[in-house]
Amino acid sequence: MKIICIAALMLIAMIYSTNPVYADGELLTSRDIRIRDPFIYAEARTKTYYMYAQSGNRLNSDYKGVEVYTSRDLVNWTTPQRVLTLPNEEEIKDVWAPEVHEYKGSYYLLVTLSFNRLLSENKPVDEANWPEMYERGTYIYRAESPAGPICPLKNTSHTPADWMALDGTLFVEDDIPYLVFCHEWVQIIDGTINLIQLNDDLSGPVGNPEILFRGSDAPGAKTGPRQRKVTDGCFLYRSPTSRKLFMIWSTFLPGSGYCVVLTESRSGQIRGPWINHRPIFKEDGGHGMLFRSFDGRLIMALHRPNQRGMERLYLYTVVDNGDTLEIGEEIPTISRE
Repeated sequence: MKIICIAALMLIAMIYSTNPVYADGELLTSRDIRIRDPFIYAEARTKTYYMYAQSGNRLNSDYKGVEVYTSRDLVNWTTPQRVLTLPNEEEIKDVWAPEVHEYKGSYYLLVTLSFNRLLSENKPVDEANWPEMYERGTYIYRAESPAGPICPLKNTSHTPADWMALDGTLFVEDDIPYLVFCHEWVQIIDGTINLIQLNDDLSGPVGNPEILFRGSDAPGAKTGPRQRKVTDGCFLYRSPTSRKLFMIWSTFLPGSGYCVVLTESRSGQIRGPWINHRPIFKEDGGHGMLFRSFDGRLIMALHRPNQRGMERLYLYTVVDNGDTLEIGEEIPTISRE
């Protein structure tokens, strides 16, 4: 009994060390903040970085929704402030991948909500350990500032109701807004990256989704018909020098584990075709996004490691030579003073 109690106490201590509890007014470093799917919005007017996270990252969170940390230097962060509190939290299983974009003078929060309700269709693989298929989709909310308050554009997802869809991101091309998102491998085995056009005010989709590419397009992807091909964490970037259109996305590859893959559009347009998939980060980290720091650097933010409870923000410089993107040096996220 004594051994069991000691083991239990050690487990509790480990959980608290990897899921810290914050004091109000405390300044945090990235090592203090457990975060999956980090998204940083650099607000130029106030020179403030806003980092969005699902509240469930924190051990002591008492609500389901989205919160934001702010920083002036990418080293010291404020304690989290609520951005979105979901009213029907008893129905919600998970909140994932929040991100904020400025569009036509307003701010829009895109977030994946997974519900406790199962889809009515059968699993694509009849195996006991195949994951359950829950209702899942990307929702869009509107705000007047990066810190909220936030209002829903509609009560249903912007992705198809009968799809396990996740990780939606906004991209505007020729003044037309698009939602680019992932179709979960759990439902279709070979996950896909899709796009759907949005109304001009982002209030809803226009037409039907289109497939841009599949998880099996990554070099070295599993080939078995019953083996999962993951797609998640898509983000688009157009080079200001060459006007080439790039996308980063994440998957699991044999020998590399969880990684970030770079691909480019042959046509330079959102519909592709998307070619030259290659891993650019293979250190058990992913769900990356790109932003410009206030000193002009192109930076990739991601979480690593991918182990539950251990995830932290990591930042890397990115070199854009016009022809491709290369990962540069890690940016310290802990003050050396």
